[in-house]
Amino acid sequence: MVQTLEFEKPILELESKIEELRHMTSSGGVDVADEVSKLQGKVDRLLKTTYAKLTPAQKVQVARHPERPHTLDYVERLFTEFTPLAGDRRFGEDAAMISGLARFRGRACVVLGQERGHDTETRLRHNFGMVKPEGYRKAERLMLMAERFHLPVVTLVDTAGAFPGIQAEERGQSEAIAKCIETCLKVKVPIVAVVIGEGGSGGAIAIAAADRVLMLEHAIYSVISPEGCASILWRSAAQSGEAAAALRLTAQDLKEFKVIDGIVGEPYGGAHRRREETIDLVGDAIESALHELRGLDGAALLARRRQKFLDIGQSLQ
Repeated sequence: MVQTLEFEKPILELESKIEELRHMTSSGGVDVADEVSKLQGKVDRLLKTTYAKLTPAQKVQVARHPERPHTLDYVERLFTEFTPLAGDRRFGEDAAMISGLARFRGRACVVLGQERGHDTETRLRHNFGMVKPEGYRKAERLMLMAERFHLPVVTLVDTAGAFPGIQAEERGQSEAIAKCIETCLKVKVPIVAVVIGEGGSGGAIAIAAADRVLMLEHAIYSVISPEGCASILWRSAAQSGEAAAALRLTAQDLKEFKVIDGIVGEPYGGAHRRREETIDLVGDAIESALHELRGLDGAALLARRRQKFLDIGQSLQ
């Protein structure tokens, strides 16, 4: 059973009725196919209308849904011959940052992404997708390797933010993020980034300073979480809904501001309801972006990428 969000309760009630009717059919031989079909039609219509008018606060809930596909789900379905590469050659390995060589629809590439985990065990293993300095230095190492071997880079962004612990600060968290952003902006190979869930602060942009930045329809991308913003401005996380609206963190807002280049539509009901279909849609969008970048040489890529981010500052003035 998919975990239900607060605003989905009317949908859950209809789905519960459908399950009851199906149970009656299987246990008592009662034919309720017509009634089930009618109720399923109502569910589909309600999902479409509900998800067509989500508020920013509701989009935050959808982006964080625990059953939404994460980086390893995308790697498993979209990439073949994935060979993970570990360590930053300075301190150690960071399981929050997935990284390695792979083939994307036949083309060799480097893939990077934050992994949040799906259950208690995997969330702890991957530190809830919060990357430490060694994770960003690993990403930097792989991007430089991609440049050396003329491989495109695909990044999957899904993190609440970089790990805020004191040990990470002692190991140079801010410097590691800054160097990772710098590396994104200087490597002479195509980079395509997709925000697949939550894009939080510098921890996200560290691997998203790309030639093409895409977002899933119900993903979010922001300098700070709504809860963090509300705590600073109102001294209470209770105003997080108001903060979410003020932050303009939705894909639609960011496309309007030209912070991102495109939106990948999600199946109605969100990515957590139709995971494989969502992943395939993202794969198509990545393929299209890489095809657009294929004919550009390294110098042209570098110049266009840098100008792209300079233009964002101009457009937001």
